[in-house]
Amino acid sequence: MEMKRLSISLVLVLFLILALQILSAVDFDPYRILGVSKLASQADIKKAYKKLAREWHPDKNKDPGAQDKFIQISKAYELLSNEEKRLNFDRYGDVGENQGYPQQQQHQQRQFHHFHESFYFDESFFHFPFNSDRRDSSDEKYLLHFSHYVNEIVPDSFRKPYLIKITSDWCFSCIHIEPVWKEVVHELEALGVGIGVIHAGYERRLAHHLGAHSTPSILGLINGRITFFHNAVVRENLCQFVENLLPGNLVEKITDKNYIRFLSNWKKENKPHVLLFDHMPLVPLLYKLTAFAYRDYLSFGYVYVGLRGTEELSSQYNINVYTPTMMVFKEQIDKPADVVQARSMKKQLIDDFLSQNKFLMASRLTSQKLFEELCPVKKSHRQRKYCVVLITGEVDKFAASYEAFLAFATANTKDTLRFVHIYWNSQQEFVQSLLPDDDRSWGKSAVVILERRNNAGRVVYKALDNSWSGSKEDNFILLDMLDQLRTNPGFLSSDTVLADLNDELAPVFFLRWIYSAFDYLSESWDGFFHSNWREMMPLLSLIFSALFILFGTVIIQAFSDTGDERDSPPPKKDEPPSKSERNDTGFTKDNRIPKKGFVEVTELTDITYMSNLVRLRPGHMNVVLILSNATKTSLLQKFALEVYTFTGSSCIHFSFLSLDKHREWLEYVLEFAQDAAPIPNQYDKHFLERDYTGYVLALNGHKKYFCLFKPRKTSEEDANAHGHCDDSDLAEGRGKSSSYSSRPGSVKSKLDRLSLWMERLLEGSLQRFYIPSWPALD
Repeated sequence: MEMKRLSISLVLVLFLILALQILSAVDFDPYRILGVSKLASQADIKKAYKKLAREWHPDKNKDPGAQDKFIQISKAYELLSNEEKRLNFDRYGDVGENQGYPQQQQHQQRQFHHFHESFYFDESFFHFPFNSDRRDSSDEKYLLHFSHYVNEIVPDSFRKPYLIKITSDWCFSCIHIEPVWKEVVHELEALGVGIGVIHAGYERRLAHHLGAHSTPSILGLINGRITFFHNAVVRENLCQFVENLLPGNLVEKITDKNYIRFLSNWKKENKPHVLLFDHMPLVPLLYKLTAFAYRDYLSFGYVYVGLRGTEELSSQYNINVYTPTMMVFKEQIDKPADVVQARSMKKQLIDDFLSQNKFLMASRLTSQKLFEELCPVKKSHRQRKYCVVLITGEVDKFAASYEAFLAFATANTKDTLRFVHIYWNSQQEFVQSLLPDDDRSWGKSAVVILERRNNAGRVVYKALDNSWSGSKEDNFILLDMLDQLRTNPGFLSSDTVLADLNDELAPVFFLRWIYSAFDYLSESWDGFFHSNWREMMPLLSLIFSALFILFGTVIIQAFSDTGDERDSPPPKKDEPPSKSERNDTGFTKDNRIPKKGFVEVTELTDITYMSNLVRLRPGHMNVVLILSNATKTSLLQKFALEVYTFTGSSCIHFSFLSLDKHREWLEYVLEFAQDAAPIPNQYDKHFLERDYTGYVLALNGHKKYFCLFKPRKTSEEDANAHGHCDDSDLAEGRGKSSSYSSRPGSVKSKLDRLSLWMERLLEGSLQRFYIPSWPALD
């Protein structure tokens, strides 16, 4: 009995201990302490910590609880700045130091983490079983395979754009963008955007086919063409990226001045016209996606009801300005053929509305594709579709017969009937198959009822005995034929094979060639600037072949022209070069070698910032020296001596940045280098007065990354540090060391190892720190 009580007591004690641990963990919320969200980046976390550290530092804040508050802030930053600890806290709420791992195992993990960051790995190389749970279950339904992509996704991209993410295992950046990706997918999928996810480890062939050689990568697919996303992964950028994929002329802005012209184009374009009334100044993305999906069937116009100049339009069609409205206009522009209103326009509602209004009441047969859609092949006795075809001419004398046919079609709409018309002078072969020469006259209209039996062109049909004039007698005869057809399907007694229709609305060959060439050049230009080299190889091969032939011809011509001059006496070597020869800027051996100790260094200012960094050409880098007014002369001299051997490269530019003017810009950039400016000891009184003089940044403006050189510690600084300073403290001035560092010799020694760093920069072996976008210098 006592053993049972003891066991119960032990269980209760353990339960209380566990409850206390859970309560203590719940009380400590690092996100709440730093005032950041769970989606905050490392730069935001570090910025919030610096702000709170300045406010609650015990040496500056005399509040009695400042020290405890500062410790809490430091502990929160220590947890969130470590991605492994932060991930464990987000998953399990664990704030412990060791998190259940032995110290030796932690040391090995830190070594592997450092090794992984220092060298490039193909992140899909390792596929351990325990890593499979890293894949997000929400991405499972969007996973793409090569055959699925080629056979289904690419054809479907002509109807809607696709947003595709390429991910892999061991991709820590993929974890950072996951919350934003989920939010954007949830929003865009509801609007009609296709979503795809490609796992590069399992679909390496598809990833290479798309030109995605790193993860994570995000790309857009539309009309079978790939476009890569190159901006910061935030919701606004991704939504704008999808909107930019769409053509710019999908939706026309409509006002009182142009609505009649817009609606009257139904005859020329042979399609209904849709007017969208809404109170949004810009066309919503949902309407643009809808216009892209139905662009082959409908023309879209947008009316901003809050704009002056749309009052007449809204009044004529009795529009409720507070409710989004969609109207479809067909042959009659004075009143809509169909209307839908809803406080919240959803994709499903719009699709149901437009799918029922894709064609005119009596569409003109202008292509074989349209004919097959309006008059489908009979599949069963319950799925019969009959086409009533008016064969007429384009001139005005046939207008009355067409109007009468249109009125008959409007009054006799049925699911089994389609009313169409065709111009006999545009589709002569098609018409001759239905009306032999002895049964009709080219100067009169005729009506034929037909039913398609197979895809080879076989139809059964019956034509009216007399020509169609639109009289009451003609209407009664046609109505009687349709009634007989309803009760007797064998009423269509004639049989023939129709020729395919000509595509009347297709552009001529020359225009098609121009459009195709323009699309190809646009795609090639985009691929050239975004390094999609695999798809660029055919064009690059053509260009280099042409250049090889051109320069080969020029070189042969040059040798043949100088052949007669080989026997001419050489020029005298003792003659000094003329003044014009000294000023010649050609690429000679003498002027390719820089003058020793001379380097052209420009100051990075508001004027030169765009050209020297933001708009720097691909493959070029700007090496920027950080200096102050007091150290300008000595640092520039040492900088020139260290880098002058690298001035022969036209891809390397040299600049300097004044720390007194642009400290804020520099500190913002260094936020993205996790070990560039670490937070010093919490009781250091000078942690807000860091000295960045002697820092050197190699900035790649096009690819948005930089490499960092931190100056070596001087002997005075080593003596003052007493063995407790690490590489992150080498630029700080403290106590006596600040006075030593102001000496010219001490300042120059900061750049002693810069030449070795430059060699590693050109080798490409330096660590790169990526930045979403370059901040403004001012």
